Amino acid sequence: MPKNAPLAGQVAVVTGAARGVGAELARALAARGATVALVGLEPKELERSAAECGGNPGGVGWWEADVTDLDAMRTVAEEVTARFGRVDIVVANAGIAIGGSFLDSDPAAFQRVIEVNLLGSTTTARAFLPALIASRGYLLQIASLAAMTPAPLMTAYCASKSGVEAFAHALRGEVANQGVRVGVGYLSWTDTDMVRGADEDEVMREMRASLPWPTNRTYPLAPAVQRIADGIARRSVHVYAQGWLRSYQLIRGQIPLVLGRVAPLQLRKLEPRLRETAAARRGLVGRGGAADEEARAAREVPSSG
Repeated sequence: MPKNAPLAGQVAVVTGAARGVGAELARALAARGATVALVGLEPKELERSAAECGGNPGGVGWWEADVTDLDAMRTVAEEVTARFGRVDIVVANAGIAIGGSFLDSDPAAFQRVIEVNLLGSTTTARAFLPALIASRGYLLQIASLAAMTPAPLMTAYCASKSGVEAFAHALRGEVANQGVRVGVGYLSWTDTDMVRGADEDEVMREMRASLPWPTNRTYPLAPAVQRIADGIARRSVHVYAQGWLRSYQLIRGQIPLVLGRVAPLQLRKLEPRLRETAAARRGLVGRGGAADEEARAAREVPSSG
C-alpha cells in the first residue's frame, strides 16, 4: 500500500456491509488504506466481505448486529474502539425496502423499513458519536434519490430516506462545534441485491421503466461506490454516487408537483395488475430483506430449557 494512501491510519465503520453498497464500500475504503469494521446481519457474508478486504495492514473486522438495537450497537462501538484504538469514519448504510401501494402493504413490513432505515441510522449515530467526537471524525448517512423524488409505490422507502437526510442535516449543526463533520450520500438505482429483487416484480419493473431518463436506468455498483469513497476521503457534505444527482438538488422542489400529475396516468394503467399481484409483494425486497426477516424470526423463537 502506498504511504500516501488517502485514508491510511483511519478506522472506518460500515453498516449493512454484508452485501451490496456496504460490502463494496468496505473494500474500496480498505483499498485506500483504511482499517475497516463491517457491521451487518449475515455472518457468512460479513466474513466473506471482510476476507475480500484482506491485504490491508491496518486490519479488518466484522460484527453481527441489528442496527436498530442500541445496546448491541453500543457494544459494537466499544469493541471496535478497543480493537482498533479509534473510530474516524462511520457510514450509516444499512437499509431495506418494500414495494407496492401503501394500502396494500403489510403494516409490519412497512414499519420495519422505517425502523431499519431511519431509526437504525439514528441508533448508529448515537452509538458511535462519542468515538467520532474523540477523533473529530466523519459520519456519512446514506440517503437516496428517494429523498429527493418521493415516488409512488415506494412510500416506506421514500419516507425513511427523506427522514435520514433531514436527520443528518440537522445533526450536522449540532456536532460541528465538536469537530465532527456529517455528510449525506445519494444514490440512484444501483445494481445491488435490493434493486435486483425489486425488479423481479414485473409490475414494479414496468413502473420504474416508465420513469424519465436518467432515473429509469440501473447504474453499475463499483463506479458508484468509488464516488462515495471519494466523498468520504474529502469528508464532503454531499456525496453523489451518480454525478447527475447533483443537478436534482436544484429542481427537487418541483419534482413532487410533476410526479403528482404524471404518476396517476401510469398507475391507472397498472392498477388492475397491482391489485391482482398485491399479495406477492408484502414482504421485504431482496436478499438483504430476507436476511432481516430471518434474523427477526430467530430472535422471536423462545429459547429452550
